[in-house]
Amino acid sequence: MYRAAGRRIAVAYRLGRGRYGTVQVMTDPDTPPRRKSPRHARRVAREPRRPTPAGPAPDRAALRAAALAHVARFATTIAGMERMLGRVLQRWGRRAEAEGMEPSLVTQHIAAAAPDIAAVIADMQALGAVDDARFSESRARSLTRAGRSRRAVGAHLQARGVAASVVAQAMEETLGTRGEGAHETELAAALVFVRKRRAGPFISPDCTDDEATMRDRRAMEAMARSGFSRDIACRALGMDAQEAEERIWRMKSA
Repeated sequence: MYRAAGRRIAVAYRLGRGRYGTVQVMTDPDTPPRRKSPRHARRVAREPRRPTPAGPAPDRAALRAAALAHVARFATTIAGMERMLGRVLQRWGRRAEAEGMEPSLVTQHIAAAAPDIAAVIADMQALGAVDDARFSESRARSLTRAGRSRRAVGAHLQARGVAASVVAQAMEETLGTRGEGAHETELAAALVFVRKRRAGPFISPDCTDDEATMRDRRAMEAMARSGFSRDIACRALGMDAQEAEERIWRMKSA
């Protein structure tokens, strides 16, 4: 049985003479509150948001605060930090132009902040928050454990703006010099790559011979595109399952 919830609400409903009144709402007190409809959520989402005021041009203190907030959440390189601070200035410039500032004046403010960006990056380096060598070593180790080839790791680090000499040194220290040690690390990374694709030693026991052959062929092609050599790919695909798991474990626990 429904009973009165003990509350009255004013409901505007049109009568014959245009008068308004109040009605008693009969509700079940155990009924949960009514949720807003998806249509209401979409209508609220379509409502225009107030633009963020541009404010004054970011000075060194504001750029330093942005840099500290960034490194608190992300690992980055010198080039990455420079790009991030540049985006901070560009966002301010767009807001300032939207508020009526002359584009030439905006350009002048952004150009004047270039020394502040260099100073903030120097501060981050002094704090140890930005270190290309340490970033490269950590990223090279994590990418290799995720199944990336040595060539792919090097390309990733250079795309992040790390100098080639720093990349080479970091990879030698983490992945080994180009010799037996590096070869074993590369093989373990290839095994991780193969395991993700359920091919070679990690093929499902219920797969048919034709399906297993197709999986191995596709894995071989994918490994070639990912930078693994043909010798490494063949060894990974033809390895015993137990040995493959042991090699992966040794690489990840090193």
